Amino acid sequence: MSTKNTSNTAIEQKHAHSSLSTKITEYSEWRETLITTINEYIDWLGQTDSLNATQELRLYDIKEIIKKDQLVMAFLAEFSRGKTETINALFFPDFNQRLLPSSPGRTTMCPTEIFWDAAEEPCIRLLPIETRKTDSTLTYLKTTPDIWHKIRLDITSPDAMQETLRTLIQKREVDLETAKSLGFWNEDDPSMRRLLAEKGTVEIPVWRHALINYPHPLLKNGLVVIDTPGLNTMGAEPELTLNIIPNAQAVLFLAATDTGITKSDMKIWTEYVQKSATHKLVILNKIDILWDGLETEDEVNALIEKQIQNTAHELDVDARNIFAISAQKALVAKIRKDAALLKRSNIGSLEDALANQLIESKHEVLGRSVVTECSNMIRSSRKIALMRVNQNKSQLTELKEIQNKNREASKDILANVVAERKRYESSVLTFNQGNEKIKRLSEKLLRHLSLGYLNTTLEQTKQDMGDSWTTVNLNKSMRKLTKLAINLAEEVKVEATTIKKHTDDLYQLFYSKHGFEKTQAINLNIDGFIQDIQSLEKITRDFCTDPINILTEKHFLIRRFYLGLVTQIQALFEQAQVNCTIWLNVVIGELKTQINVHKKALDKRAETLMESDNNADNLIKNLEATENEFAKLMQQSNQLDAILLKLMRCAKFNLAPPSFQ
Repeated sequence: MSTKNTSNTAIEQKHAHSSLSTKITEYSEWRETLITTINEYIDWLGQTDSLNATQELRLYDIKEIIKKDQLVMAFLAEFSRGKTETINALFFPDFNQRLLPSSPGRTTMCPTEIFWDAAEEPCIRLLPIETRKTDSTLTYLKTTPDIWHKIRLDITSPDAMQETLRTLIQKREVDLETAKSLGFWNEDDPSMRRLLAEKGTVEIPVWRHALINYPHPLLKNGLVVIDTPGLNTMGAEPELTLNIIPNAQAVLFLAATDTGITKSDMKIWTEYVQKSATHKLVILNKIDILWDGLETEDEVNALIEKQIQNTAHELDVDARNIFAISAQKALVAKIRKDAALLKRSNIGSLEDALANQLIESKHEVLGRSVVTECSNMIRSSRKIALMRVNQNKSQLTELKEIQNKNREASKDILANVVAERKRYESSVLTFNQGNEKIKRLSEKLLRHLSLGYLNTTLEQTKQDMGDSWTTVNLNKSMRKLTKLAINLAEEVKVEATTIKKHTDDLYQLFYSKHGFEKTQAINLNIDGFIQDIQSLEKITRDFCTDPINILTEKHFLIRRFYLGLVTQIQALFEQAQVNCTIWLNVVIGELKTQINVHKKALDKRAETLMESDNNADNLIKNLEATENEFAKLMQQSNQLDAILLKLMRCAKFNLAPPSFQ
């Protein structure tokens, strides 16, 4: 490919349409449809004067969640398994040569995230390895751009791109003490021991972490690819275990067809994949090694199938989730447009699995959370719309009765409205008292999840650790934090149950006395918070019981693990507090809106009846106005039904009964 035609536009045009890329594109389009539908709902709220500030902010947040949604795929393997080549073949064959550097031996030396952020120019940002000596987490360092070394990507030149990306694999030699202080010495690595014996040095990467911002169509549609280093580097970055890998929608674990599952492969599988990843696929790469021409195609296929079955047994996974491919031949085939070679590489079966299983699963997760919350909002609006229709209908009936009956009858109708107004005022007094009680309980509930209280506890556990950064103390501190979090969650549940009961009583009051629709407040569900905390506890327990960590007691690594753990716990508490705040706004908000609508309707009915009483001209005018209003309200109600139907079509699943997650 010439340097002239490799522009941003060319990247778009040359994008290969595999089943995976097609599904990712469709997923992006689905998200756009979802945002459009939410915008239609926002417009409806604005046109009907129904939009309040809290709801508007929440709908904006939901749209931002959809816009920023990412499909994260993490690739894990020991070195020389063809991991980077697989990424090139799956996602970047349109580059017409290797986008990411891939060669025999240790290639990927630092974790690399590949994505697209339109707010920044195409570039690669590199974090110096020396930052490992600080207590700063990767999460924090990503917010401090000055620490990173930034290199602009010239997307018009493949040669320049390749040269720039080769910085990912830069290495340097250091003495043994420096290597140990940075977490790179492995006594069991023969190549490290050999280099140390020959030169008295150890080879380490120049960079700790890399971020590649590249305007590729799949990346623009939300795909994020994470290329991780081998076992030695993985163990020195606890955030990979605590955050990056568990949050990936798919983890692809690579082994080689010729070697099968080695000891180091098994360690990566058990420590980082088996129990951490929700969706995981196993790739047996390099099947082309078997294409030596000495066996028939059937014999080669039999050998591959035998290796798949052996791998399934060793890893205890379903053989249907193991894919034997040749990433190198797949990349060559895609570049040369060689359909026969592409088919033989078998990468299509892997692409189909990623497309059909993982993207659909991600589709459902986002759809279920967003569509459920938005549909609850729209259903609440439908109740209000129906209330307005019914109240307008009642007013229309009253005006027609006045038109057809005598003056005494109109006085009776007006007296009924006045009596209803008195009952309403009495109920509002009860509501205000109940609302104040709910407000006090809400403040108490949110205090349980306040970061101020949590940070005090975290600081205490850090002091308890003192200078003794051992796995025993780490495990002890985590158990303490887990117990605290679960106890607080239970207290939140109790407070939430009390709040719901008070709210249900108020709903019942307005149902029995004023004919409101029979409704119960939605439940608060914080099971996800508890599960996430328990998951962190398990990751910590596994880290603390790893024989290597117990025997060596790498204090710098334990300290870094603890700091990463704290960041994750703080994030979970912060999100739990946000979720509880949203629930508290929703739980009583619907009734408040209904009460306001009911009050306005009572005022309007009383005013209209008094105007129409014994005045034929006013009566005719008000009848006409009420009929027009009725037609307008029916039209608004039908528009809302259409929006809800469109939202339901966006959800490729059956919605559960309304609840709050």
